[in-house]
Amino acid sequence: MKNLVTILCLLFFVGAFAQTTDEEKLTATVKEFHQALVKKNTISLNQQTDKALSYGHSNGWVQSKKDLVKDFERGYISYQSFKEDSITVLMNDNMANVRFVADITATLGGTTVVNNYHLKVLEVWVKKGKRWVLFARQAVK
Repeated sequence: MKNLVTILCLLFFVGAFAQTTDEEKLTATVKEFHQALVKKNTISLNQQTDKALSYGHSNGWVQSKKDLVKDFERGYISYQSFKEDSITVLMNDNMANVRFVADITATLGGTTVVNNYHLKVLEVWVKKGKRWVLFARQAVK
């Protein structure tokens, strides 16, 4: 009986540690994606987003993956900074929702007018193989 309790406790701690590690890896991936937005790294954006991406902005504008990449390439949207705060991750098998508060500086429409946004963001990430890809995103003011 004593051995059974020891084994159960060990399995519990190993499972808890693995979940924390997965959450940490996803959090790092989320931050890398946001920095790819700032750096205008369209190769990374392509790799880190699902082909069925729905990328919603706080003004109601929704982009597909194709639109997101195209708008970066032509300079229609440009992020100067992207800072996340209060990140929470809720995992469910190969899916996760990530919520955070973001302070974002960006230009839109190819103008030089810099806009500052303080947004609440929900991102849905899906694990494909060994990596996480962004499936959906919605921001609100």
